[in-house]
Amino acid sequence: MALRLPSRPTLLALCCSVSASAYAADQAIELGATAVDAQAIQQAPGALPEAFAGGQVARGGQMGVLGNQDNMSVPFTMTSYTSKLIEDQQAENVGDVLLNDPSVRQSGGFGNQAQAFTIRGLPLNGDDISFNGLYGVLPRQIISVDSVERVEVFKGPNAFINGASPTGTGLGGSVNLQPKRAQDTPTRRYTQDISTDGRVGEHLDLGQRFGEDNRFGARVNLSQREGETAIDDMDQRSKLFIGGLDYRGDNFRLSTDFGYQKERINHLRNNVQLGAGLTGIPHAPDADHNYGQNWTHQETEDTFGMVRGEWDLSDSWTAYLAGGGKRTREVGTYGTPVLNNATTGAATIGGSNINHNEQNGTVMAGLNGKFQTGPVSHQVALGVSSIWTRQENGFVFYSGTPTNIYNTPSVPKPTNVTFASGDLGDPDLAGKTRNRSVALSDTLGFFDDTLLLTYGVRRQQLRVENYSVGTGARTSLYDDGITTPVYGIVYKPIDTVSLYANRIEGLAQGPTAGGTVLNVGQSFPPGRTKQLEAGIKLDMGSFGANLAAFRIEKPTDGFIDTTTNFFVRDGKQINRGVEFSVYGEPLEGLRLLAGATRLESKLEDTAGGTTDGNHAIGVPTFLMNASVDWDVPGLQGVSLNTRFLRTGGQYADQANNLSLPSWNRFDAGARYAFKVAEKDVTLRVNVENIANKDYWASANGGYLTQGDPRLVKFSGTIDF
Repeated sequence: MALRLPSRPTLLALCCSVSASAYAADQAIELGATAVDAQAIQQAPGALPEAFAGGQVARGGQMGVLGNQDNMSVPFTMTSYTSKLIEDQQAENVGDVLLNDPSVRQSGGFGNQAQAFTIRGLPLNGDDISFNGLYGVLPRQIISVDSVERVEVFKGPNAFINGASPTGTGLGGSVNLQPKRAQDTPTRRYTQDISTDGRVGEHLDLGQRFGEDNRFGARVNLSQREGETAIDDMDQRSKLFIGGLDYRGDNFRLSTDFGYQKERINHLRNNVQLGAGLTGIPHAPDADHNYGQNWTHQETEDTFGMVRGEWDLSDSWTAYLAGGGKRTREVGTYGTPVLNNATTGAATIGGSNINHNEQNGTVMAGLNGKFQTGPVSHQVALGVSSIWTRQENGFVFYSGTPTNIYNTPSVPKPTNVTFASGDLGDPDLAGKTRNRSVALSDTLGFFDDTLLLTYGVRRQQLRVENYSVGTGARTSLYDDGITTPVYGIVYKPIDTVSLYANRIEGLAQGPTAGGTVLNVGQSFPPGRTKQLEAGIKLDMGSFGANLAAFRIEKPTDGFIDTTTNFFVRDGKQINRGVEFSVYGEPLEGLRLLAGATRLESKLEDTAGGTTDGNHAIGVPTFLMNASVDWDVPGLQGVSLNTRFLRTGGQYADQANNLSLPSWNRFDAGARYAFKVAEKDVTLRVNVENIANKDYWASANGGYLTQGDPRLVKFSGTIDF
């Protein structure tokens, strides 16, 4: 378990966490008068792999049913970003953190301000991000990281690891958030921040352990931010409270997290929808221009929580049980521009009122253990999980009115209703889902665990019910099961190198034929997304690297066969790629976080074969990231950082007639750590999109998401 060092400038060149095993005679570290029980720390709830050199990423993370794992010992790719990185970059939400990953890019929600992502070229919705291993717990749309210890990114399909996600995205990778826990050293931290557009925020982080052997712990995070964003006339107000309690005994650990988050955004700048007949993509408007309307807004309110318990049945076997849930209330008035002319920017903007309620419940249990059969070691994982959700909707849609994405007029909210259903004041039942699964795996170790073979299987049952909003009648029922296997191998020729390969699958609900086709109402089985991956990992102590090649084959949504008037489940998207990443502190005081991904996508078996061989929508040809954080020699406590992002071109339509150009973005920052009256103080400044570049960041889903404008953020933190 990592030990958090004091936040002293002289220690910034060191790894922010030091494992208990680091206390060799020639590596003695002065910890002052603080007494540390290494065994108790190792048994703390959510004991995570230690941070890598430099403190920005960790050596491993939570891999679903397999539990916490070291990256060098598993046949998969994961990057785990730490709270140190979050604090130093002044990241506010999950999207800010994932900007550091060379396999991930961000887009916006379709008609709202939700953050959506692509991992290895396939989409991930915020609804499918897990919290301490549990789906369906976190807030919708935008997720704050003020209370997050780790942001863990698993690369590739993960039906065996995590089970099918609630909404069926995350087939190219998943994200899991780990909550902060009370440390043996008390936490008393206050941060004040402000941006150049006047948005002001406060964050209070309090943590304390108490009782015999520090068995009990409490961690509370409260934050709020309010004011105008860098986009013209768009303002945002957010509030967050999360309290975490935990107990760590000799063979039993218990942790709980309860939270409340509320977000409101006024005068939305939504994605741009592409209209019919376009022959090109327009150049992006000014980065800070708002082509939305002042009558639009979005408000989300989430109350959520979870409990997790772990029992050590023996030195080799641990059982766990976890459960959680959330309640969401979402209201909004939206307006999405539909582009009609790429040259002039002419568009139409309609209006809608959409209210949404959601209640989720989730539970999981399992058993992890190890044993020996002769010269062969075994690591066994058994897990069961279930998630059930209830969605309620009410909506009204209005006809469109002319607008322009360059010279945007102020237009009144449309009043001509084109479609309405449900009660806005008391939304009606729209759907129910229930996913259940059981998983079993074994990792066999040969030759003192230098060769590791992993095999496993997960059986999943997906049940989806859709209801007519307004009448309450059930319109469709989908109930089907499927088994997804996993195979993997790791070979460690030397201590610092791991060669690995895997075959793993993703799973999503199959489609149901609708409209006027002859097989209307027919439900198709869940779709399997299959990945083959091979690579090499390097751990040199002060820095690490990973090189991977992968192939992902995903079924598409299907189409109507016009010759038979049947809906058919056919077609597939194939993403091939090579990823490289490097991280750590290769030189004392110089932290590096960089990487690149080369992607190639191809469509096969499309309707009539007309787009066979074309590139898939929203898949960039390449992604590059490079971030450097440097302690300036001779200037005690002063650090400078810079980040470069580059994204290749991508198509916005299946015919490949509309394409987005490549784009670059540069960020920079500085911080100064010092003491005032024996209290640690850190001042930070970060500038995002220094050049204020105008660019389309993504074509995910066939919608255009514009990149954020230049933003300057200041903050001051004091540990009191």
